[in-house]
Amino acid sequence: MAQIMMATLASRFHSSMLIAKSVLMAMAVPLMVAMSEANAATFNTERVANHDHWQSMILSLGGEQHYRAVETHSYSDATLSLNATQGVCDLPWLEMRVTLEQQQGESRAVNLVPARLRVDEQPMIDTMAEFITERGDDGFYVHFYLSDLESLMTDMRQGEQLFLGFDQEEREPWYMTFSLQGADAAISRMLGQCENNGPAA
Repeated sequence: MAQIMMATLASRFHSSMLIAKSVLMAMAVPLMVAMSEANAATFNTERVANHDHWQSMILSLGGEQHYRAVETHSYSDATLSLNATQGVCDLPWLEMRVTLEQQQGESRAVNLVPARLRVDEQPMIDTMAEFITERGDDGFYVHFYLSDLESLMTDMRQGEQLFLGFDQEEREPWYMTFSLQGADAAISRMLGQCENNGPAA
């Protein structure tokens, strides 16, 4: 998986990102700041709970806290997570992380590509996914621009599998499948912890 992502990084740096990014960034500037901060810093992991193929936890650093429901079962080098930030619990985001072979030398948005999501036999969701690296981090992050994450979260809590597809221009699309076994409990706990803890003092 990491080898596939490294090839994607190398071959697609200058493609369609700039065109679509100008349209979509207005939707997600506050979340992108939170995501970049969470990825770049080393957060303490607290209150980890297992929920079948999912886990829920709190990520904290000083007075800052993020809340995460994460699936680590389906791939050895990739995770799928729903995340919420303290004080803006009503604006969660969906993220995928792929572990690369080495730490990255710079933080950058590598590409923005068409993506598709589907839970079980629910209708396909067409969206865009931004590929990001963070300096000093061996992760390759995929952030999804979703206009109705609440509906997707509802489907995830009731479904069995989440299917992801990414366009690769002249190459075959790249597909991944994540288990949703335990997602309901993990998401419920993640949202509950975020809402109950409130903003940082």
